[in-house]
Amino acid sequence: MTWQFVIAGLAVGVLVGMTGMGAGSLMTPILVFVFGFDPATAIGTDILHGAVFKSVGGIRHYRLGTTQAKLSGWMFVGSAPASLLGVALASWLKHRYGNGVQSTEGYVLGAALLLGAVGMLAKSVIRVREAGDAPFVLRRRDKIAAVLIGLAGGFIVGLTSVGSGVFFGLTMLIVFPLRAHKVVGTDILHAAGLLWVAGIGHLVAGNVDLHAVGWLLIGSIPGVLAGSQFAVRVGDRTLRILLSLVLFASGAKLVHPNGSGWLLAAGGYAALTAATLFGVRMRDSVRVASVARID
Repeated sequence: MTWQFVIAGLAVGVLVGMTGMGAGSLMTPILVFVFGFDPATAIGTDILHGAVFKSVGGIRHYRLGTTQAKLSGWMFVGSAPASLLGVALASWLKHRYGNGVQSTEGYVLGAALLLGAVGMLAKSVIRVREAGDAPFVLRRRDKIAAVLIGLAGGFIVGLTSVGSGVFFGLTMLIVFPLRAHKVVGTDILHAAGLLWVAGIGHLVAGNVDLHAVGWLLIGSIPGVLAGSQFAVRVGDRTLRILLSLVLFASGAKLVHPNGSGWLLAAGGYAALTAATLFGVRMRDSVRVASVARID
């Protein structure tokens, strides 16, 4: 299988270029469910692949002026060593449980996907404060918050490959007064450095399929460049909600691989998503009506 890898890389690359997320959250489940990789190899392969093509995306965003390089650097201070701890734990699980590591890491990965799905749904509906186009000056509080965010997110990424876009993007939107496009650029720039650290760790641990990495990059590099230029016809909120549903279904399947329990969980999450969207639209309608009355 070669062209299938290229298509998968292209699809994920375009998505990351447009939204700054979806690399680990989608590629790892694709490698597990579509290509039959065991979770340990899928995680390592995805992380090293992400390191290369997100470096290309990060350079592109830096040139476009859509990054906060200093914020990326402070997050990297925490995320780099924490990601190595995550890789070490993943390797320990592999040696400790032997043949049972696939199911063990499957549960861990599934839990991360479920959290990622909820985080992406929250990212789609939460209103955040923005600083406009004014320069963002890092205060001491911001630096401490960035390091702590890096510690938590880096460990998750090193262990599961999931979180570089969902976790860091969501927390930056909530904690820092940044415009959404600068959150995307800052996240990709930071993720590039983080994934290189974790990717080399997985390569040394023998958890990487270099053949798959090469073919994935043929699709993902032009995909991430093209995605950054696309005028997205589908609304960003709609795209993230659909992705959230896919992540939840994938995570539920990994946590509950046998039987139909994962289908029931996915159906319940879809109902919750629909109710959340209805509530958000009602909230927006009330605010619009209130502004109209004031005017």
